Amino acid sequence: MTATPTHADLALWLVEAAEAVSGIATARHTAPLSRSHLHPVLGPLTAGPKAITALADRLEDLLEARRPTTPVSLFTLASYVSALGWLTESLADLTQAVDALVTEADHPTDDNGTSGFDLADYAPQDRQAITVLAAEAALPPSLYLQLLGRALLACAEFTEACAEIIGALIEDAHRLLGESVSAVRLDGEGPDSLPTLVRTLLARLEAAR
Repeated sequence: MTATPTHADLALWLVEAAEAVSGIATARHTAPLSRSHLHPVLGPLTAGPKAITALADRLEDLLEARRPTTPVSLFTLASYVSALGWLTESLADLTQAVDALVTEADHPTDDNGTSGFDLADYAPQDRQAITVLAAEAALPPSLYLQLLGRALLACAEFTEACAEIIGALIEDAHRLLGESVSAVRLDGEGPDSLPTLVRTLLARLEAAR
């Protein structure tokens, strides 16, 4: 980024951040057979911390090199910080969900679905695959499927959050490229309004009151 960043420079910064978030959401990581029920979440869980650290480091470099003072640079900074904060919170939620899954897998009880399960509704090849995977994970088939389903749900929730972050960054980048940001008002949704995720967060806080 140049000493005096242009609208295009700042827009590119947001686009690159969006691409980094996209890489987290689509990351894949092979799961060991003993943890195959965690396969859906291992990619984001592995890639997330590295990407967040890289984004945070770049933010720190920007602040050290040149303190943002113009409305355009402040708008960009607010967009970036909001996206980074939202992503960090979403990854923390995913990590907490995975920790709960691991705990349940390591300490199965009848209360979390280890009894009274019937594979009769599944096709023969599916029953065999489920039984084999559950045995390799040292889990009852019922608990294996329960944990796999929750892993898929946690991954979907994280991916949805990433999609919202990506969309907001791209929208703000388009506003910068259109050079519509000249001042930043604290209300409204016009060309000089707050960045997308900032407005989303404020709306959620208002709805929660």
